[in-house]
Amino acid sequence: MATHLRADALWVQEPDLTRRVIALALASGYAVAAFSADAETITTDTEGLVTETVEIQAADRKIPGFLARPAAKGRHPVVFVNSEIFGVHEWIKDICRRLAKAGYVALAPDFFVRAGDPSKLEDQKAVLDIVKATPGDQVTSDTAAALKFLAAQSYANLKKMGVTGFCWGGGETWLCCERFPEFKAGVAWYGPLKPNPYPRTPPIELVKDLKCPVLGLYGGLDKGIPAKDIDDMRLALKAAGKADEIIVYPEAQHGFLADYRSSYNADAAKDGWARMLAFFKAHGVA
Repeated sequence: MATHLRADALWVQEPDLTRRVIALALASGYAVAAFSADAETITTDTEGLVTETVEIQAADRKIPGFLARPAAKGRHPVVFVNSEIFGVHEWIKDICRRLAKAGYVALAPDFFVRAGDPSKLEDQKAVLDIVKATPGDQVTSDTAAALKFLAAQSYANLKKMGVTGFCWGGGETWLCCERFPEFKAGVAWYGPLKPNPYPRTPPIELVKDLKCPVLGLYGGLDKGIPAKDIDDMRLALKAAGKADEIIVYPEAQHGFLADYRSSYNADAAKDGWARMLAFFKAHGVA
């Protein structure tokens, strides 16, 4: 039997649904602004792992970072994780656990801690305000501090270190590989290549400075990163004598790896993850 609702009933129900989604996102630790109530999120267990929040001594203060690593003794290869604009929320922590299960020490610093916690905000503009309030030079300095922290840990092998990141963090991944010789390989997931609203040097402008190979993973339906940006990046890589290793998934949107969002694309996510691990291995990060 069909159900007929009056317009005023819809006005009542919609806020209730929104509150439930917000409560669910907050309770589970996922970014509120992007959380989908229909998502089937992946949760990686901690068996055989050590997971903890660590303190990284930055230039002006200590900043937190989430760290996951194999519990087995010895030095393990490292993957440095740059978060999305939503910061180090549950999905980023699970990415770290997935990498730890694959044998890596995974560290995700909270670069936005001085400006706030974007994961708890409902409004996308408020999230971007926090990102805009986080200067690029500060992120670079914090990255250097995080690498210094890792260098002091007996479980980390910095001779085998890669970097990955998502969205904002995908752009930062390109920049890490352009600025830090410590990284042997980078995998950038749908990272901006040209100027964006937040203050950060566009990766396309520093291609000549790339110090290691980068695998770029992009969605063909990504409205924020048009095909022309990717084409221009390929031309810039070629002009600088760098390898063009950019994969575009035609049916994938921005955020296709993020299983807590409606943009999740299981096929592209599975293929991209396998490509990332293979790329790291091929370049000595394994």
